[in-house]
Parts: sequence; structure tokens; C-alpha cells
Amino acid sequence: MTQSNPPSRKRRQVLTAASALGAAALVPGLARAQGAWPNRPVTIVCPWGAGGGTDATARIIASLLEKDLGQPFNVVNRTGGSGVVGHSAIATAPPDGYTIGMITVEITMMHWQKLTELNPTSYTPLALMNEDPPGVTVSASSPYADIKALAEAIKASPAGKFKASGTGQGGIWHLALIGWLQAMGLKPNHVAWVPSNGAGPAMQELAANGVDIVTCSLPESRALVEAGKARSLAIMATQRNPVFANVPTLKEGAGVDYSVGAWRGIAAPAGLPADITTKIVAALKKANESKEFRDFMASRGFGVKWADPAGFAAFMAAGNTAMGGAMKAAGLLPT
Repeated sequence: MTQSNPPSRKRRQVLTAASALGAAALVPGLARAQGAWPNRPVTIVCPWGAGGGTDATARIIASLLEKDLGQPFNVVNRTGGSGVVGHSAIATAPPDGYTIGMITVEITMMHWQKLTELNPTSYTPLALMNEDPPGVTVSASSPYADIKALAEAIKASPAGKFKASGTGQGGIWHLALIGWLQAMGLKPNHVAWVPSNGAGPAMQELAANGVDIVTCSLPESRALVEAGKARSLAIMATQRNPVFANVPTLKEGAGVDYSVGAWRGIAAPAGLPADITTKIVAALKKANESKEFRDFMASRGFGVKWADPAGFAAFMAAGNTAMGGAMKAAGLLPT
């Protein structure tokens, strides 16, 4: 009787490795655990154009996550549809952690306008990262040297003479303009709104004299202001921004007590696994608290704010209710 030879040591190692791989394929989560997230580049979708505050904030966060987690975090601008295109790209991506994105205050507005069915519950909320009030900016060639002169000219003008921009129709900077007009006793459409794919394109249009006013955050208008192509006349906040200390509040400059703010946060598609959520939230908190992030945001006048997934979800829910009410009052909701 011929006995079979026992397998060699090398063959046993190969068989053991193959068995382990087979087991990993059969045990839920084991295969993914062996390639722990992130083991390849991650895309961060930005729904707004390059050069704006959302883009700048997304890029500093991406650089900090890349340093911390050891993989490239690539910011991709997906603009269009008043923010719908980019927000949809985040929501419809596979929930595997390799496509996340920066969602903005517009996600609490777009569904009210029936631009999309997306709303804050369409995502896995990860972290609220910042909040900013808007300013009122005019071109360097504008005849209005201060906010009081601009306000008086707007009041004296026929509806539609002045044109403003800063974001899409019904976006936060549009609502900021409407709130200011209403606070002055004017109708919401007294100044015509020209939709744009974010503050960056709107500021370029302002510099080219295509619009008269841009309502966006002071940091978003800063580059063209410092280049001598624009002037910031006021901020829609309860107090001045220390980085832009020469820009008065609406109340100081024109006697109008009105303030509002925009926010930005990081989210993933709904259904992101808990282990990936935990890991990325920890990295985002570390980034938010880092000196590099704080210095970057302070140097540009961006406000820093933090909320964890539960806090971010509650924050968006409250904002969603408030924005729906504001747009209804302004007549921006479709019938």
C-alpha cells in the first residue's frame, strides 16, 4: 500500500492562507476589516465652485485628513442646480467611506423649493465644521461708499433696478438679501437676484460689473476686496468680525437690526458603516481642534463650530424647520 506524502511546509502555508481568505469572504465584515478604511484615495465632493468659502474650507479639511489618515483626500467641485448636483453626488455615492462631501445650509432649503427630494436625513451626518454670517459687498467702481448710502439708493430705486448675486436661487445668501430687504420694509424681490454657482463666480461677476451687490461671507469676498476690485460695506451679524474689524454691522452702519448665518459640515451617504463613521468623526474632531485649522479659519475670518453626528443631525433638523418657514414667508416656495 502506497502512503501519500504529507504536504510540504510551504504548501501548508499556502493552504492556510487560502483558507483564511475563504473564511474572510464568508464572514460578514471580515474582508473589509482586512482592508481597513481608508486603504485608497478618498473623494470629498464640494457642491460649490472653486474660490468660495466652501471650497477653501473643504480643502483645508482634506489636507488635515490626508496627514492624519495617510491616504489622499481629493476635493472635487461638482457645481450646478443651485447646489443640487454636488449634494446629489454625495448622497448617491456608495456608502463605503470613499466618497464623502461638504454639505451646506442649502440642504435645508432645496427640497422646500422642490429642486430635489434630498434633505438632511439623506446622509450620514459626520461633523459640523463652521458657520459664517454674510456681508454686503459692492464693486470698487460702485458710487456707494457705505451701507447707509447703498440702502438709501435701494429704497429710492424701482424694483429690479439693482441686481445681486452670491449663490443659487433661494440659497442662504439669497435669503440673507431677502431678510435685509424685508428688515428695511421692502418687498423680497425689490432687488433682482442673479443665481450663481457660489460666491467665487458671483464675486467675479461683481468685479465685471455684471451685478451691483454680492451677499456672501466676508472671507469669500476678501480676495477681490484686497485686490482693490470690491468693497465690503457691512456684515449681517450682531457684532463685527475681528478679522474684518473695519466692516460695520448692518445695525451700526444703517440702523437695521438683522443677522443671519451659513454653515458647512461633512457628511457621507446614508448607511455608512459604524466603524468607518467612528474613525472619520475622530479624524474630523482632531482636524477641527488643530492649530492649523483654527489658524487657517481665523486668518480668513471663517467661523469655527463643532458638532458630532448626533449634534449635527439635530442642528440640521432645527435649521430645516426654520428655513422652510422663512422661504414660505418670502414667497419662495412653489405652489
